[in-house]
Amino acid sequence: MRSGLLLLPLILVCSACTMLPSAQNDSSNFADFDEACQAVEVLVPMQSNWQHINGGKLYPTSHPNAVLMTQADVVRKFFVPNTLLSRQEIDPGVLNCVAALGACRGIELTFSKINRTRTGNFFTDLTNFSRHTETTGWRFNAIILLVNDVVVYRAWGGQPWVNELEVTHNPLGPLQDISGAGLVKP
Repeated sequence: MRSGLLLLPLILVCSACTMLPSAQNDSSNFADFDEACQAVEVLVPMQSNWQHINGGKLYPTSHPNAVLMTQADVVRKFFVPNTLLSRQEIDPGVLNCVAALGACRGIELTFSKINRTRTGNFFTDLTNFSRHTETTGWRFNAIILLVNDVVVYRAWGGQPWVNELEVTHNPLGPLQDISGAGLVKP
């Protein structure tokens, strides 16, 4: 019985590491960044059509962060912030989409898989003296423009590898966030 009581603090300390919070943000049907890239890369401007999007993993209604764009949205996205660009500097597919008026539509896709895990000492984290948060994963975004259901433009970008460590030190621990609201001024 006595040895069990002596082991209890050791067991609590060892299990404390698993008691730190973690969070996962998964807004993608893709396993990784490269798989998302390949899904967009197979679309060939002026050849691929809506069936290629519908048959692939890019169908907008199967993704929580997909945005369906009208011709007006395309104009705002490509032309309003870029008033310094000449017509020759804009992709011909974008120009074709804008010229097509009502036949122009677009899809803006944003995918990510982000994991946030607090690591380090459980007791310093609990008492707010020191917190370590590791963020890992990837982020991906793509734009696909269509005219009469034919892909005229596609582009992708993002962060293939997210690896961040945030360390917060609070010398006053739990007293660090006290604002003094309860103090009475003389």
